[in-house]
Formats: sequence, C-alpha cells, structure tokens
Amino acid sequence: MAINTDKNSYTIVFSVVMVAIVGSILAFAATGLKDKIGENQRFEKQQNILYAMGVNANTDAGSVSFVPTTEVAEKFQEIIKEQYVVVDGKAELFEDAYAKIDLKKELDLIKSGKEGKLPFFIGENGGKRYYIIPMYGKGLWDAIWGYLALDENFVVSGVYFDHKGETPGLGANIKMRFFMDDFAGESIYRDGGYKGVAVVKGNNDPLNEDKTDGQVDALAGATITGNGVTAMINESVKLYQPYLETLRIQ
Repeated sequence: MAINTDKNSYTIVFSVVMVAIVGSILAFAATGLKDKIGENQRFEKQQNILYAMGVNANTDAGSVSFVPTTEVAEKFQEIIKEQYVVVDGKAELFEDAYAKIDLKKELDLIKSGKEGKLPFFIGENGGKRYYIIPMYGKGLWDAIWGYLALDENFVVSGVYFDHKGETPGLGANIKMRFFMDDFAGESIYRDGGYKGVAVVKGNNDPLNEDKTDGQVDALAGATITGNGVTAMINESVKLYQPYLETLRIQ
C-alpha cells in the first residue's frame, strides 16, 4: 500500500520522527564530547587567567595570543601557586577553583542576600607576586567577563576581557590589545581607599599616560559597554575588599 506523502498527517509524523532522530544524534554526540568540551573550557580559563598576568604568546603590539593549549595546563600549575574561595572576607584554599566555581551563580547568590563563594588566585612570575580576581558583568547586549591581575602594591598589572554578544568593531573591542593594555599601571587604591578603575569618555588622556587618575579612555561608539566594564570591575572587586585589606597590611 502506497503512502500518501501529500497528507498533513504524513508531514507531521515525518517531522516528529526526524526531530527525534536528530535530537538523539546530537544528544549522543554531546555526551561523547562532554569530557573534551570540559577540558577545553578549563584550558580557556587557564589561558585567560595567565593572560591577565602577562603570560601569553603575543608576538607584536596588536596580537592577543594565549599560551597554547598543549602547554597551558603545565604553565598554569607552575605559575598559579594558590587558589582560594573568598567567603565573607575570609579565604579558604580550594583546589581548581577556576573550574569548579560558577562566578555568575555565586554573584547571583550574593545579590539575593545569600552566601557566595568568590574564586581568587595568587600567582608568581618573574619573581613577582600577583593577585588575580575574576569578574562578571553586563554589557550592551549580553554578559561580559574577565580577570584583573594586581601586583603586590595593588596596581593593575594586566586584564583580560571577553563578551558574549557585543557589537563587532565597537563594544566587542573590549578584548582588543589597544583597550586592555590601557589598564596596566592603574591603581585600584587612591587617596587612602579603594576607588577602582573607570572607563571614561573624553577623559583628555587618550594615550593613557596619566596613571594616577584611575581612568581609561572609552571605546568610540561603545559607551554602554564601557559603562558595563566599569561596573563589572568596581562591583566585582569591591566584593573582595575585606580580604584584599588583609593582604594590604601583611
């Protein structure tokens, strides 16, 4: 008996069967690749943390190149000496905090008045000690995130920013060298207290030669994204202040 392929019922059944088949294939593939995906995510976070510290594979003034994935795990273990979670201003050692702690979820808990665990890293490179703070915020269209590295004097040694959906050529430029490099040398403490760092439009210092003002020149056409970066830095870092104060007096 021939099947009438012109009937609506045939179209519906065929569609349901195909969706089920394709869904099963994708689910199987995702399960099979789960470990590999997780590994790649760990490598990416390691690369980003090291990049903020100035450990990278940059070859020129404009490139943004990370430690290769074939080398990053070993390099990360060599340079990141301690990993913590900070809760209510107190730090506890926490193995693989970069991979096991979902910063967004923890920040949401804190915003709701609950206790949250904040990842924190201490690294050493070239005989110098660094404190690395993860950050998470909101840009124009979607999430932005990154890492801020401070030296022992709480001067910014480097940053790394990334985004989920900022406008190409505008807000997406937060992950470009010409923007990220401007943060180096700025201090989060000024005039005796915590002041943070702000992305400012028209701060009359386009070359960012003044490292005493806590300001970085904004990206052209990306005011909202720049404001999001400012809020991300200041709100994220502020949560670490009670613990950072203990480090300042050591």
